Amino acid sequence: MENKKVSIWKNYRFPIILISSIILGSIIGIVMGKKAVILKPFGDIFLNLMFTAVVPLVFVTITSAVGNMINMKRLGKILGSMLMVFITTGAIASVFIIVTVKVFPPTAGIGFKLEPGKATEAVNLGQQIVKTITVDDFTGLLSKANMLPLIIFSIIFGICVSLTSDEDNVVAKGLDALSKVLMKFINIIMYYAPIGLGAYFASLIGEFGPELLGSYAKVIAVYYPLCVGYFIVAFTAYSYFAGGKNGVKIFFKNILPPTATSLATQSSIATLPVNLEATYRMGVPKDIREIILPIGATMHMDGTCLSSILKIAFLFGVFGKDFSGTGIYLTSILVAVLGGVVMSGVPGGGLIGEMLIVNLFGFPPEAFPIIATIGFLVDPPATMINATGDAVTSMMVTRILEGKNWLKNKIVE
Repeated sequence: MENKKVSIWKNYRFPIILISSIILGSIIGIVMGKKAVILKPFGDIFLNLMFTAVVPLVFVTITSAVGNMINMKRLGKILGSMLMVFITTGAIASVFIIVTVKVFPPTAGIGFKLEPGKATEAVNLGQQIVKTITVDDFTGLLSKANMLPLIIFSIIFGICVSLTSDEDNVVAKGLDALSKVLMKFINIIMYYAPIGLGAYFASLIGEFGPELLGSYAKVIAVYYPLCVGYFIVAFTAYSYFAGGKNGVKIFFKNILPPTATSLATQSSIATLPVNLEATYRMGVPKDIREIILPIGATMHMDGTCLSSILKIAFLFGVFGKDFSGTGIYLTSILVAVLGGVVMSGVPGGGLIGEMLIVNLFGFPPEAFPIIATIGFLVDPPATMINATGDAVTSMMVTRILEGKNWLKNKIVE
């Protein structure tokens, strides 16, 4: 019995410490109220350390994974499988939330309706797409606000490294060594995580806790349990597909640190280093995890699909419109997926997606602050679904590429 306790502590020590610090921080936030914001700098230190490491980490891990890949066909298979899984899980999440809002309308019982008013000026989607995937100067790649352009640049750079390789590819080996150094850097930062995340939660609960009980309580009452349900049901199904019962066990054993980090930081990008470590422990091959996770942090957002359609349904209810019909549902799913693609992976990045919702559905300017507030309130669980979904996606892609017995035969680098 004693050995079993030691084994549990050994396997789950860090998650237990992390969750305990978050619970303690939440209690401090409740007790101190708004005064708890004095602890926010301790949380900001952790967040800033993560953010400063993200840009070099993304560049080096992707270029290293692609540059050391001799078989370009495998890269194509990874990216193709990844895209298929992204679209599939996004569609499942969208259908999941559509069914939910039809059963539990987020505006049911609200005693006011707003007039449609005059629609805002349409968003130029062409320009937005250009800004999403490219920057006009190399220095723009050095900002975490331009993650997708950085990812595209890193993939092309990695392909060039691979295509110019010989038996002794110094550049590829150097990138691989630098990747290991950066991961060690992340490991050191994580020693501070219990203090940083505990302080961050204390500040969040202290500052915004009372507002969560306001007029948006119904939206929160629908969305938060929905995310918990999706996390348990969908991710259990996905991890079971990836590796059977053992896949489910390995996923939930290692997913707690990314879950806690994403809830506290509200950023898929800030969670990326922790996700890389978690998928390493899950046994996901190096090339798969180091390609999918950075891309997924920007492009794979099931939580955003859930929240986007919730916002659309809420606006339809507030403005007295009927949220029904195949056309409305398909358009909502398209907008939700598009909103996920243009997210920058940082707190507040959902504003672009919210502007798209307002404009594409012809709502007036007054609609924007309404759903912007919703976006702020639902951001923590949405980011949690986004970030942890990247980890289970990497397992699913491994299952597709390596076969159903990949966990038994796993060789982790």
